[in-house]
Amino acid sequence: MERTTSTELFFDLVYVFTIIQLSHYLAENLSWRGVGRTAVLLSLIWLVWIYTVWAGDRTPVRATLLVVTLGSLLLAAALPTAFGDNGLLFALAYAAVQVGRTAFSLWAIRGEPWLGDSFRQCFVWITGTGALAVVGGLVDASARELIWIAVIVVDSIGLATGFPVPGMGRSRPEHWRVEGGHLAERCQAFILIALGESLLITGGTLTQRLDRVTIVAFLLAFASSVALWWVYFDRAQASMAALAAAGERAGRLSRLVFNYLHPVMVGGIVVAAVGDERLLHDPGEPVGWASALVVLGGPALFLAGHAAYEMALGQAGVVARVAATLLLLALSPAAVALRAPVAVAAGVALLITVGVIVADRVSARRASQSRGPRSPLR
Repeated sequence: MERTTSTELFFDLVYVFTIIQLSHYLAENLSWRGVGRTAVLLSLIWLVWIYTVWAGDRTPVRATLLVVTLGSLLLAAALPTAFGDNGLLFALAYAAVQVGRTAFSLWAIRGEPWLGDSFRQCFVWITGTGALAVVGGLVDASARELIWIAVIVVDSIGLATGFPVPGMGRSRPEHWRVEGGHLAERCQAFILIALGESLLITGGTLTQRLDRVTIVAFLLAFASSVALWWVYFDRAQASMAALAAAGERAGRLSRLVFNYLHPVMVGGIVVAAVGDERLLHDPGEPVGWASALVVLGGPALFLAGHAAYEMALGQAGVVARVAATLLLLALSPAAVALRAPVAVAAGVALLITVGVIVADRVSARRASQSRGPRSPLR
């Protein structure tokens, strides 16, 4: 498997800052509209990151990745006011990175006819959505929301259908000859980046005040981050093995699990990080709808995304994740009605997540027992 390079890791550093910006934006705009805008911004950021990873898997050119890193830094800087004064800057940075990287990739992969055709078809779509993003940066915030949603939808349709262009045909997943293990490793790194943001919030709050209540809240927030990490990474090797065994389906399967399902999990971690912030700020505050949305909704979104991920790869544990997601969602109105303290809601969310981990362990043990002991003659 191709290993992650130091340049790729340097590129990822920008996204530590980006995720911090994103979670702060959600914390300061904690309403349904704020959640929707956060989802739009995360989707656009993910498109930049995942397309760069796919292109880098084929055209690992250091200078290009450094230029994309600069563009990503501009995106992150403009993010807090992307629906305000810096909408055009955000859109221009987005378009420049997407179009420029794809144009360079076309040059870098010359001599590979099938792949060249795929990048040309992709370039047509990326240029169109990049221009549409810039149009969104020029209009008012309400229209900007709709236009940027259209950018995400059109890009997603293009990716799902192989970027069809009249007279040029469409790209086929097998043409990409994807290195699934490398993509999986890169996406695992992004999950760690998102979890790291939760730890930054937790540690930063603890340095501001040290009392017994804050320490208990700190331990609860830390345990919640560990639980999400455990759910994902305890199954990571099995997931990578399933992807490696997919054969010719690897390109299509990678497109599904990395482009569409991983941002759902990242979104869940970002929302949960905002929940940790509310928990640490005032553990005894009664749960309102905003608190329920982040404290219980964050883990629910993460588990729903991971359930879909495991299902796509044909792995066990889907039922436990779906059940936990539904339970978390069902408990949200109850927590609001009972005005339970935020710490209690966070504790319940942690117990439910730990329940998924226990179910995974029980399932793995039963599978091991059903296979029976290995014969010494084997």
